[in-house]
Amino acid sequence: MVDTIGEAAGAIWQFLNANGEASVNKITTETGLGKNEVQRAIGWLAKEDKLNIEMKGRVETLSLK
Repeated sequence: MVDTIGEAAGAIWQFLNANGEASVNKITTETGLGKNEVQRAIGWLAKEDKLNIEMKGRVETLSLK
C-alpha cells in the first residue's frame, strides 16, 4: 500500500510540475488515479511539505512549493 501511495504522490508531483496549479478534480481526471489514491497522495505530499493547498471559492487547488 505504501508503494502505491508513493507512486501516486510521484505522479501528482510530476503533473503539478508540468502543468502548474490545478484542482483536485483536474488532477484526478488527468492522472487517471482514483479519488482515494489522490487523497492519500495529497496527504503524503502535504506531510513532506511539498504542496500549497488553497481554497478558491469552493474549489481546492494544489500547487508545488
